[in-house]
Amino acid sequence: MQGVEQAVRHWLESVVVGLNLCPFAAATVREQRLRIVVSRAEEPVALLDDVQDEINRLDDRPATELDTTLIAIPRMLSRFDAYLDVLDEVERLLKRQGRIGVYQVASFHPAYRFDGLPPDDPSHLTNRAPVPLIHLLREASLEAAIDSYPDVDGMPERNIGLMEELGAEKMRKI
Repeated sequence: MQGVEQAVRHWLESVVVGLNLCPFAAATVREQRLRIVVSRAEEPVALLDDVQDEINRLDDRPATELDTTLIAIPRMLSRFDAYLDVLDEVERLLKRQGRIGVYQVASFHPAYRFDGLPPDDPSHLTNRAPVPLIHLLREASLEAAIDSYPDVDGMPERNIGLMEELGAEKMRKI
């Protein structure tokens, strides 16, 4: 499982931070306030238990110590549609617990695909990762980062432009 964590960390440092896809991530990574967890789950119920454990961990620590968690899922959810079903379950879990607005879920998957776009559209590359990931973010930290960033609305377009420029083959190499 250590190889999975290393692959996720490499992706995080070289793609997300290295290409500045998320300008908010650099400080969190540099200050070691991001946790990467490799789930051993092989079924959705076990994965939801892992998600719950990470929500509890975030609840128990201040943002200055632990701000966000990436849950890597190497043993299941290789099909993107199955992954989306589990993301819906994670959202329902947060809703049941009254944590919508406290935590937000971001999604990354090796076969990520935005709905309604052709399979080879470069925009999909912005959310592709080495393994399926569930990213739990503190809503308050995200809002503070957004408030301090000059052009949040332009980020998706800039990232898509970068993906068009680099192309799928170069992104696979990175």
